Amino acid sequence: MSETEDAVVVFTAKSPETILREGGSQAWKLDPARARKCEWLVCTQNAHNYEDYADPSEPHGSAFLVGRISRLTPATEVEGRWKIEVDEYIRISQADVWAGDRNPVRYTNLAALGIDIDGVTFQKLERSDATTAPTPAAGLTIAQAKAGLSKTYDVGVDAIEIVIRG
Repeated sequence: MSETEDAVVVFTAKSPETILREGGSQAWKLDPARARKCEWLVCTQNAHNYEDYADPSEPHGSAFLVGRISRLTPATEVEGRWKIEVDEYIRISQADVWAGDRNPVRYTNLAALGIDIDGVTFQKLERSDATTAPTPAAGLTIAQAKAGLSKTYDVGVDAIEIVIRG
């Protein structure tokens, strides 16, 4: 069994439908450098402690979705947190995957979770027009670009250099 971390496991109160509609799972406080090394997002259900924004629909503690991570972006719901976006996924139903960890984000591997995806056909995530349509150019300052890149790549603003030729 490989010890390489290939999965980010999250303990979420959102339903699979909400996660797929949003294009991934958010708003997580995580180590972006570590998460970027992972290929898979595994969503496990928190059916007990949730707020009005959530809509749990799966058995508590069960894994219900595995997605191939396409990128990490700043969360749209909570500043300073991350969204783990996926481009394809499978629905699963595996009981008792969440081990009761205190932190709702865990790094591990699919084998350690007992999840076997060999031979499984993933579904492409159909993005709504809102998530795929390019936004009209509204203008962007260098400071804004550096701030956004700083969050995306988890580096200080001073580590980013932007060169404009023209």
